[in-house]
Amino acid sequence: MDPLSALRDYTIRGELDSIVRFNDEFRFGSDYSFPCSAETAYRSKQGSLYTLETLLYFVRNHHVKHIEYLQKARTQGIPAVTLPDRKPLLEYLQGKVSSSDAIEFLVPPNTINLNLNNSRFPDLPLASSLIPSESTAPNPNAVDDFSEPTAQNADLSSTKMIQAIERPLKDRESLLECKQRDFYSVLVASTKREEERQRIESQQRKDGLVAKSRLMGSEETRYGDESGYDATPKPKMHLKGSKIGEGVPIILVPSAFQTLITIYNVKEFLEDGVFIPTDVKVKQMKGTKPDCVTVQKKFSRDRVVTAYEVRDKPSALKADDWDRVVAVFVLGKEWQFKDWPFKDHVEIFNKILGFYMRFEDDSLESAKTVKQWNVKIISISKNKRHQDRTAALEVWDRLEEFVRSRSHS
Repeated sequence: MDPLSALRDYTIRGELDSIVRFNDEFRFGSDYSFPCSAETAYRSKQGSLYTLETLLYFVRNHHVKHIEYLQKARTQGIPAVTLPDRKPLLEYLQGKVSSSDAIEFLVPPNTINLNLNNSRFPDLPLASSLIPSESTAPNPNAVDDFSEPTAQNADLSSTKMIQAIERPLKDRESLLECKQRDFYSVLVASTKREEERQRIESQQRKDGLVAKSRLMGSEETRYGDESGYDATPKPKMHLKGSKIGEGVPIILVPSAFQTLITIYNVKEFLEDGVFIPTDVKVKQMKGTKPDCVTVQKKFSRDRVVTAYEVRDKPSALKADDWDRVVAVFVLGKEWQFKDWPFKDHVEIFNKILGFYMRFEDDSLESAKTVKQWNVKIISISKNKRHQDRTAALEVWDRLEEFVRSRSHS
């Protein structure tokens, strides 16, 4: 018998006190035994099947007001019967109605009595009666031979007996929880593979730039020899509005750690559009600090992508190198421009594009000095990293526009 039919039978007979809980199952006298969490055939109007524990607690407390019943059920951790289901469910369990649209039996309710005692259900056949004995076995020579259907009925009854005492060990949710399993090692391994892939791609880009530069240099030299012209580039003078010098353009960044953009994190910011604090990049870096970093605008639809060198030691630049400097990330301190080959800030930011990086919630006092210079202030968020890409694109747009203006001057 299924849990719902057994509970209804005991409710009609007034023998609910005979149902006792033993560990994680309810025992109906000496007749039946079901798991407490076993789902019954009664489906709530919300769509879920009520468990045996829920229905038994409800039928024992149906006389209590619904609000008080909900509070008691919540205290004991038992799912409650909803208000729309109270009346039709109680009428069915008390035998006032014989059926309900909310009942969905997976198998017929007349399952086998586990006690094999047919005194209370005289109309139900016993499992033993379904198995033919020698005395009742039909004559194989008779015309009406029902031996095969009788054996099938016996097998079906045995299956029902097994299903009645089954206990669910795991459900779909418990399998998905994956208890006592740690996937941290998988995350670490995938992170290392991604870092290695980025390192290899970065090295390949650098090798490609070097090879391209050498190839172009050899072709220009050969062209000059064949035509009689001198292909050696001439050094340029620092003139107001002069063009960019020959070679890869240079971007200068501060060497101080108190600025947001340094030589450690400039590549991730300009190429990937992601800001990573300098102290984090220093801990991740293997080896010594680089003297020069090559960056390109990766998130661009342009087929021709210009490469830029990023340096943080202006004192190491030669006279010809200063002609290639197109941008600088300023620290906001006067001493950053000490020993620069310019007479004042007006000349510096007339020939070089200036950027000042700050957090958007920093005080305006920190940018007081920078506002007096011809510098573009770029603000980023401390926590919203998805906004970094917009800031990086703004830097690229300003930089490309400045380079074009100087190239055509």
